[in-house]
Amino acid sequence: RPNESCCNLRAWSFHFHVAFLIVANIAYNEANEGKLLYNFLHMETSEIASRRRGGHGAGHGSGSVPAPRFASLPGRKLGQPGAPPRRDPPSALLRDRATQALPLSPPLQKSNVPPLAQRGEEAESAKFLLLTLLSLACIAGVLAASGVAYCLRHRAHHRLKEKLSALGADAGTDAPAAYQELCRQRMAVKTSDRPEPLHSSRINSVSSQFSDGPIPSPSARSSTSSWCEEPAQSNMDISTGHMILSYMEDHLKNKNRLEKEWEALCAYQAEPNDSTVAQQEENVQKNRSRAVVPYDHSRICLKGESSHDNSDYINASPIMDHDPRNPAYIATQGPLPATVADFWQMVWENGCVVIVMLTPLVENGVKQCYHYWPDEGSNLYHIYEVNLVSEHIWCEDFLVRSFYLKNLQTNETRTVTQFHFLSWNDQRVPASTRSLLDFRRKVNKCYRGRSCPVVVHCSDGAGRSGTYILIDMVLNKMAKGAKEIDIAATLEHLRDQRPGMVQTKEQFEFALTAVAEEVNAILKALPQ
Repeated sequence: RPNESCCNLRAWSFHFHVAFLIVANIAYNEANEGKLLYNFLHMETSEIASRRRGGHGAGHGSGSVPAPRFASLPGRKLGQPGAPPRRDPPSALLRDRATQALPLSPPLQKSNVPPLAQRGEEAESAKFLLLTLLSLACIAGVLAASGVAYCLRHRAHHRLKEKLSALGADAGTDAPAAYQELCRQRMAVKTSDRPEPLHSSRINSVSSQFSDGPIPSPSARSSTSSWCEEPAQSNMDISTGHMILSYMEDHLKNKNRLEKEWEALCAYQAEPNDSTVAQQEENVQKNRSRAVVPYDHSRICLKGESSHDNSDYINASPIMDHDPRNPAYIATQGPLPATVADFWQMVWENGCVVIVMLTPLVENGVKQCYHYWPDEGSNLYHIYEVNLVSEHIWCEDFLVRSFYLKNLQTNETRTVTQFHFLSWNDQRVPASTRSLLDFRRKVNKCYRGRSCPVVVHCSDGAGRSGTYILIDMVLNKMAKGAKEIDIAATLEHLRDQRPGMVQTKEQFEFALTAVAEEVNAILKALPQ
């Protein structure tokens, strides 16, 4: 995201400036030390030279060779014919002999070896030049690398933004896969080598787990290290677990019994089942599907004075578990463009902090849900400001987003977490029960210790939402130590509160399989 890129760029720039100042300071100190050394050596050399010149001047006339004795004869030159020989007195002869006996210093000649000061200056200059070049090369390399990295990040972000815009503007048949790939790329998740998912039937996989063999490794579609930290936990005793497991195995293996049970569920009619409010003219356009609307006796009512259209209607139903005063879930449809503000108002007024989304935005070219959260930064929906705080990919099946929800009328704020399951298409089931069970554990870990309802939605808020709520409700009852579990009766309880919960036999079978797998995992975790 641009905010993160800007922060990273500022941090890198700060580090580069600090490094440059440090290198410049070192170079400056080295230059000063070189100058001081040069001055010291120059002074020492000058002093030695002056001493030498002083010594030769005192003994031999400033270092020059004394002239021959006969050079000072007036009117005659040495070797001139006819010049009479000079006769010196004895004292002069003795002085001349003593002078000739003294060792004469040879005349100073220009040496081929450079003076000490010149050699020290050249060494320090070479050292300073080498240090300066190395420092400049390091700084240039770091700046070039950071520039290339920033350009690559900016280019990747720009491409992803273009992908997202194209996805929202013109959704094709491959939109769900493109959307999932986009989410994975945006978080730059480091994916390791994963084994291919098993394509065997779910019934066979469950039956194979009834043996006492080791638990198979997690599915490739949910392979993250974090799930090792969240094992299946329950207060269920061993005898109850084996009884429930036997019940599930019988249902999954006996196709006729499963078929009859599903037919009985399809014939079930909830009482009362009036939906007059949802069918009112001003509310019809707020329903994504005419077949799935809330009952009059079981619907979420908004505060009309806070609504953008002074209406209290939203296509959402409270789902009770064991406490009729406090709903455990709110099953709702995927928001429409005209109902996004109503959705966030419902989240705020019911104190919800967890949203479970079970549908892609687009499926086979059909929009399943409106993009009701900001892609980056914040969006304003009536009086509710939604700010995207973070977005994390946990595995290739789902991601987690964190929002900062603010009521502009009261200036109160709240953190809301959205768990988005990506690989569940309408009227179908996920490829693996393991992925959905891992997803549920992550949701429950975030929700643990709270009493507010969990918002669960797919496209119409019935098929996939009902399947997830059925699995979660049954497993929660088992975790609390329930001795008997009747999944068919639990589904009837859900349909009493919202129509169409669990829409296909495959979804019902998937719920049985998921419960059986979780019970088997719990039994293996219990001390034998």
